[in-house]
Amino acid sequence: MADGVELLEPERIHLVEVPVQPLSAVHLEAMNQAWNQALLANPSLFDGPVTVGAGLDRPAPHTLVVSWSRTTYRRFALRLVPGAPVQRSLFVSVIQPTDDGRVLVGRMSTATAAVGRWQYPGGSVEPPPDDVPLDETALRDHAARELAEETGLDIPADRLVRCLVTHGEAGHIGVHYLAPPRPAPLVHQRYEALVAAERARGRAPEFDRIALIRSPADLTGLAGPHVAYLEPVLRRIARRVGS
Repeated sequence: MADGVELLEPERIHLVEVPVQPLSAVHLEAMNQAWNQALLANPSLFDGPVTVGAGLDRPAPHTLVVSWSRTTYRRFALRLVPGAPVQRSLFVSVIQPTDDGRVLVGRMSTATAAVGRWQYPGGSVEPPPDDVPLDETALRDHAARELAEETGLDIPADRLVRCLVTHGEAGHIGVHYLAPPRPAPLVHQRYEALVAAERARGRAPEFDRIALIRSPADLTGLAGPHVAYLEPVLRRIARRVGS
């Protein structure tokens, strides 16, 4: 475990849906109050469907079973309520290298719930329709969409290769994919075109800034917080990306 984040490289991942944890009347009211306060501070927040992580098991070597539940983003407001049940994220991210061995990271904008935070392109996993399974194909598709929406870089989902699963101290579960290297000038061009298109529509981009970093030492030059898994993941994959 590095910096409170466990780095796993399973051969297989099985995703199992379980009922969402029920809330007491007290916690339900507190959640709604916290969500309404968050909306006042950031009206762009969206209470759409999302998954929460319900558990991670290892029934056999090289196999992970990830339990998840359906809910909406409102439920994450419980993180602001002292003593409330822990709400664990299930998310995907994409490590996008450049052909000179650097990796793309972005800073979350005021249009998001984590303003100023640096992370890899990605986000919380959205649940599929009731009759469609949530599997690795769905995770990979979601990761490709997040990469395009946040950076303007389009890539077929089947070209993303799962490289790591992270398990944080609070139980957050991240599935991380490695994209093929792209030229650094192209990365900047696609991002700048995306930003221009979003602003032309009167919207803020999800990333208000991007950076290309080569090693954990480069993180000191990024003003603001970063997700706990950013540095451990970068340390683990830096040799693969630079080779």
